[in-house]
Amino acid sequence: MGSGKKTVPARRISRLRAVQALFQMEASGAGLEQVVEDFNSGLLDDGDDGPEFARSDLAFFRSLLEFTLSHQRQIDRLTSDQLKDGWKIDRIDPTLRALFRAAGAELLLKRTPLRVTISEFVEIAKAFFPDGKAAGFVNGVLDGMARSARPGDFAHPSEEQSSGPTEIS
Repeated sequence: MGSGKKTVPARRISRLRAVQALFQMEASGAGLEQVVEDFNSGLLDDGDDGPEFARSDLAFFRSLLEFTLSHQRQIDRLTSDQLKDGWKIDRIDPTLRALFRAAGAELLLKRTPLRVTISEFVEIAKAFFPDGKAAGFVNGVLDGMARSARPGDFAHPSEEQSSGPTEIS
């Protein structure tokens, strides 16, 4: 790998592609199987212009999409509860809507530590909105969603400050 290009982890690519797929499904009305086929066949490949991408984790990608679709009302409610002044998820940017839906699915699936999920989707927000303005908003909304969806996973503030590094399983 002497090209000096950065390899992006497969799970991050799967998250990014899940956001793209959810956006595509909403914009075009495409169904799950069509979108999965498009991404799997490379029709919507990343190309050679950016970093060298690891192969995405297709099973993880598919599980995010399936869970999002089967729990979309719950995820949308969880997201809307974090928006200011009664805003609903259908009033926000469609890319952010797709991002919150994919992130909400991962939070509810409970397979990934909360902080990892939040951090990963903040990085994805930076990729879509490079001016950096969306990253803080995404971080705040996802933190609220995580606290609401998995309150037992947050340590009390005094415990969090005194504890050392957490082992990720």
